[in-house]
Amino acid sequence: MSKGYYDIPLAVNEPVNSYAPGTPERESLQKAYDEMWNQKLDIPMVIAGQNVTTGNTQRVISPQDHQHDLGSYHLGTADHVHQAIDAALAAKEGWERLPWEHRAAIFLKAADLIAGPYRDRINAATMIGQGKNAMQTEIDAACETIDFLRFNVQYMAELYSQQPESSEGVWNRTEYRALEGFTFAISPFNFTAIAGNLPTSMAMLGNTVVWKPSYSQMYSAHVLMEIFTEAGVPAGVINMIATDPQETADIVFGHKDFAGLHYTGSTTVFKNIWKTIGNNIDKYKTYPRIVGETGGKDFILAHPSADAKQVSTAMVRGAFEFQGQKCSAASRAYVPSNIWEDVKKYMIADLKDIKMGTPRDFTNFVNAVIHEASFDKLASFIDGAKADANAEIIAGGNYDKSVGYFVEPTVILAKDPKYTTMCEELFGPVLTVYVYDENEYDATVELVDNTSIYGLTGAIFCKDKAVVAETAHRLRNAAGNFYINDKPTGAVVGQQPFGGGRASGTNDKAGSMLNLLRWVSPRTIKETFVSPTDYRYAFLGED
Repeated sequence: MSKGYYDIPLAVNEPVNSYAPGTPERESLQKAYDEMWNQKLDIPMVIAGQNVTTGNTQRVISPQDHQHDLGSYHLGTADHVHQAIDAALAAKEGWERLPWEHRAAIFLKAADLIAGPYRDRINAATMIGQGKNAMQTEIDAACETIDFLRFNVQYMAELYSQQPESSEGVWNRTEYRALEGFTFAISPFNFTAIAGNLPTSMAMLGNTVVWKPSYSQMYSAHVLMEIFTEAGVPAGVINMIATDPQETADIVFGHKDFAGLHYTGSTTVFKNIWKTIGNNIDKYKTYPRIVGETGGKDFILAHPSADAKQVSTAMVRGAFEFQGQKCSAASRAYVPSNIWEDVKKYMIADLKDIKMGTPRDFTNFVNAVIHEASFDKLASFIDGAKADANAEIIAGGNYDKSVGYFVEPTVILAKDPKYTTMCEELFGPVLTVYVYDENEYDATVELVDNTSIYGLTGAIFCKDKAVVAETAHRLRNAAGNFYINDKPTGAVVGQQPFGGGRASGTNDKAGSMLNLLRWVSPRTIKETFVSPTDYRYAFLGED
């Protein structure tokens, strides 16, 4: 980037606290957790900068103790969706006209607030409301949210600095306009950072946003809105609603000023949204931008040369961190027969050592899954594997929802490479393994590529560089984030921009300039300093 107006301090990744025993950050987070666990929430919607309550409330449920009284959040109606849209449209002109560096400063302040006074609060809210242990929470709610804000400001400056060449007597420039209309963000429960990034990445480019977080993420969403407000996000720029999904979709996607969707969630919902937008295309003032990241059936493929302990560790971490509820979580693994017994031995030993329980106990590696519907789905697949001759449960297989929605880390050994849990996304702590003949690696690569409709993340473990290169090429469409000798999870902003193709989404790479490009509509401006006064060109002269 050239020196001058667009230069800003380069973003660096936020350091990750260890929360090891005896550290001050561990004690501080435990204290915040205890205080917030005993508070009674009353979470409003936020529309046009105002807290909106309706009296129609739903409980905020902690997955590790579903009977504990955390309080409630307020549900809105169709009127509140209209109000949020109106608020976004009313705020748009002033926000878009605000010089970009002032927009940037607001979100850099939000990052500093999370890094400092709000760190324990956003982490504790995520632990309580989404069931993440301290480490998984720290890398998500604190560090990744901070990184999204800081790196996106850097990418915004770099984007704005991309200007065309100018010839003599002419000044050419590109204006990166916000989209014409309002934008809509739909965020999932599993990452507080996604909930932070989806609306802010649009807003910092001058767009105004209607944001609908998951009902299962309302606690940390509420804290994010507090941070945005304290950072100086003007009223109406980000409006948080809690409304019926179908009713909201009908209103938002039927509005003439709908300009863009930033979505993370289920594949089925995203496909239905795309169809709705397509059917409504004649209603819109502009062609809406559609950015979505959906599901995955993410894989680990081990080559016969792979190290068994490395493969085992990647399977345990990749499949069972945050209970397998990451979009990138490993849910199918292909292990060659020559190393399988060692991989199995190491993996089972690790799983016997892992503790499961509340995230308040920092010795627990695995916590509860998000809600009862998820628990019931996972239990049904586990029971199905127990009864199926084509499958064998070699670890875990137990579950209990009497207090919280706890599902043991479960490993299914599939005799059929197309067994249902090798193909279907489960979104939980269930890993299915297929052991292939060590002499059938080429055929197994083909199997990996063709088994799933998804293309989000994948990993290969191999010591032969020529094989790595060939496999990476053959699986180039099977994973938008591809890992060599590492687990398929843990993408870091600024290091591994995230997103996949096929049924996994539009692959617009969150955490990169590519994503920000989707939220601008460039205008090219040519200014001529001395305008011509004669229509004639030189070639018209007579010989």
